[in-house]
Amino acid sequence: MSRPSRSATPQPRADMALLEHYVKMILAAPVYDLAICTPLQAAPALSQRLGNQILLKREDLQPTFSFKIRGAYNRLAQLGPEQKRRGVITASAGNHAQGVALAARELGIKATIVMPASTPELKVLGVRSRDAEAILHGESFPFALAHALSLAQSSGSTFVSPFDDPHVIAGQGTVAMEILRQQQGALDAIFVPVGGGGLIAGIAAYVKYLRPEIRIVGVESEHSNCLQQALAAGERVVLPAVGTFADGVAVAQIGEYGFQICRHHVDQVISVSNDQLCAAIKDIYDDTRSITEPSGALAVAGIKEYVAQSAVSGQTLVAIDSGANINFDSLRHVAERAALSN
Repeated sequence: MSRPSRSATPQPRADMALLEHYVKMILAAPVYDLAICTPLQAAPALSQRLGNQILLKREDLQPTFSFKIRGAYNRLAQLGPEQKRRGVITASAGNHAQGVALAARELGIKATIVMPASTPELKVLGVRSRDAEAILHGESFPFALAHALSLAQSSGSTFVSPFDDPHVIAGQGTVAMEILRQQQGALDAIFVPVGGGGLIAGIAAYVKYLRPEIRIVGVESEHSNCLQQALAAGERVVLPAVGTFADGVAVAQIGEYGFQICRHHVDQVISVSNDQLCAAIKDIYDDTRSITEPSGALAVAGIKEYVAQSAVSGQTLVAIDSGANINFDSLRHVAERAALSN
């Protein structure tokens, strides 16, 4: 399913000022104290099959195997001495959790992370191995979020949003800064996985300010398409339920700060099925010999759907390969569904 494309219209001066504000924050973000500049890697087999040049931004190669370390570190680096002493609390389906845990350990801050009970064990162990406290609560992210906010209020700790925070958005926006430096030639569209909207907001702010002709396409699971529904409604909506197969993006409502950017600067949103995600995991494996988690494969699944819908050819399309935190025992299911869908 795809939301119709937006027509390019001049943006009000205040809106461009907002983008400029984020660009300055992105350029100043100290993410490389922990994060790495990840490669932009060609996917030759997928490119040949789709008739377009497909490039993968390998955020699965980060120290926590996800882009989330960027926003988490940038947010924690902004805390004052008293906030650091009181510690931080967050809620996460797993990738932001590991980013906060590593950033907090690096900065000497106590971290408590509330995670849904359905969180893959690999992600829970990733948090605890980095010396943070992991609390399992609720069946999905919205329940974990409510509990984390309650704990933060009662303890006086700083709540670190996984996506709805300008510093988090700016940290994630450094992905776009790298892409534009790495691919200075033709670049037609960037496909971005969407959960709470922090990554796509940061990428859209940076790209639309500097290279507005590049299309920004969000890709969501059809079981948690909160941005697609918010754009259709013209306001943020709360989904009555979310699916957890793509647990990294199982979010019921797009973030407020991110939506301020996305509503004007995201050109299109595509939603994909679980089977399409499984097929995309195999596509990435075939070209890179790396295994991506379901939410990490969203962008590749979105590119395949986009090419099928629009019949474009000869374009340069970038997919954000956003994470690789998948339980090993899930791979049998992924392989079975990929065989049926590919």
